[in-house]
Amino acid sequence: MTRRTFFSFHYAPDIWRAWNVRNSWVLKDDKESVGFFDNSVFEASKKQGDDNLKRFLRDGLQNTSVTCVLSGKDTWQRRWVRYEIVRSVLKGNGILTVDIYGVQDSHKNVSQKGADPLSAIGLYRANSKIYFAEWRDGKWIKYTDYTDPINEGDLWFDAPMTTTVEALNKHCMRYDFTAQNGRSNLGGWIDTAAGLAGR
Repeated sequence: MTRRTFFSFHYAPDIWRAWNVRNSWVLKDDKESVGFFDNSVFEASKKQGDDNLKRFLRDGLQNTSVTCVLSGKDTWQRRWVRYEIVRSVLKGNGILTVDIYGVQDSHKNVSQKGADPLSAIGLYRANSKIYFAEWRDGKWIKYTDYTDPINEGDLWFDAPMTTTVEALNKHCMRYDFTAQNGRSNLGGWIDTAAGLAGR
């Protein structure tokens, strides 16, 4: 079965790393990525305003079953990576983080390990409804780019039962592309994420 995967990453510093990681997977049989955009396409959409960019990213997630967050030093802080993660949860995608700081860029430089982007987005219960939260300025706050309550039955993992925020990394796996031989293992990691989500 063809596994369609959306790759989410911080464009400016990590596009070269992300391209290499994605290609190590997509060039194998029955692998296809959807929504892998270069920086020029992303920037052009951003100039059209937030609503247009959100629509663009939602369209990119269509027909995917897994979202692979390629994490560099500052990926966890990026607004649009967070939005892609939130929309992936709403869509029911399997989600995983793959650290790519150890992959060389076009100048053969490596970077530094950053926090898990899935540790900066979470869910909490308020008035019997489920909402997204994000980690900002040292605390959890209500997520501002999607404020509607979530249908608990749409989650593939257990919903939080209290007002205490549960970060998504509680439910999703994290890997290191360089240290854990991602060139050979990325496909298995993606399949595991899909299986956890029943996709």
